[in-house]
Parts: sequence; structure tokens; C-alpha cells
Amino acid sequence: MDAAGTTPGLRIVPANEVSWDDLQAILTGAAGHCQCQRQRLGDHDWWYMPVSERAAILREETHCGDPRATETVGIVAYQGDEPVAWCAVDRRAVYGRLRGSPVPWKGRAQDKDDETVWAIACMIVRKGHRGEGLTYPLVAAAVEFARERGASAIEGYPLVTGGAQVIWDELNVGPVGPFLAAGFREVAHPTKRRVVMRMDF
Repeated sequence: MDAAGTTPGLRIVPANEVSWDDLQAILTGAAGHCQCQRQRLGDHDWWYMPVSERAAILREETHCGDPRATETVGIVAYQGDEPVAWCAVDRRAVYGRLRGSPVPWKGRAQDKDDETVWAIACMIVRKGHRGEGLTYPLVAAAVEFARERGASAIEGYPLVTGGAQVIWDELNVGPVGPFLAAGFREVAHPTKRRVVMRMDF
């Protein structure tokens, strides 16, 4: 994945090629509490699950520390040797919360079980590195990650900020700009603040 080439010193790799400690260094605060499981499990199952169990599931899904693993569920960005950002990207069908949300489906005839369509479900930039534009190379790298694994299309569900300052916990779906820059097009505008963006391969 060469999408980091526009940001000096930035490299982006599949999550199985990083250590578990490096991933956890990014997932702090609300992200540490979530362990990137809310989108996958859906609200009901996620809500009642202890954080330790969420972390155990994420560790199994990412295969952190196993560069020979054939599957993983996201990518990690490094600035030099420091882990700075995480992006959850996988087949759209695995995200239980997306399946139950009206956002991805409103006004669209889509097969929720189509495993060739992938989705960028969440992006986390580590504190101290926010505002540096890291979501731009992260989205571009997620596109290549999905394409290399046989996706027919990839979607994102970013937030329309209107230039307003938004807390990161709400912006984990990403802003619109990085998706536009990566070549996504808007295919639906299901709510005032959320859009569905898509790239077909």
C-alpha cells in the first residue's frame, strides 16, 4: 500500500504486520473502550460485553504480530516508528451495526450479504497527531487494501462537518474530504450529517 507516499515518513501496513501493543497505543479513550467492536457486533451485543472480551475478539480478528496471516481486518499507519492511526476496513456484510442502521441502505437497493462490497467502518488517529491530515492517506490505503483482496467496491459513511469542529469520538467515521480525495463518489445522503460514498473497482 503506497498511499502514504504523499506524507513524508508515513507508512501504512496491514494490522497483522504490527504488534498488539502498537495497535493498543492508538486505541485510547473511547476507542480503547470500544476495541473496534461496536460496528462489528452491533449495539446490543457490544453494550453488554466487557472491554477485555472486545479486545480479545479484536486481537483474534487482526492477527497482530503474525505477518504470515492470510486475513486481517484493518490497517495501521506509522509516522517513523510511532503508531499513529488505525482504520477498520473489511467486507461490509460483517458489520452488524451497519446492517441494522438505515444510513447505508436508505434509498438504495443493496444486497446486505454481498461480501464483495467492502466498507471503511472506523478511523482512529492517535491523540497528538490529529489535525495532521492523516485520514487522507488512510482512506487511500484502505481502498488499495480492499482492492488487493478482491473487493468489487468499497464504501464509507462519513460525517458532514460543515467546517465545524467535531469531537473525534463522533468523527470516527471520517469526514467527507478524504473520501472525495481518494476518488469516492456520493451515492446517497440519508441524513443531514451523513453521506454514503462509494468507489467501484
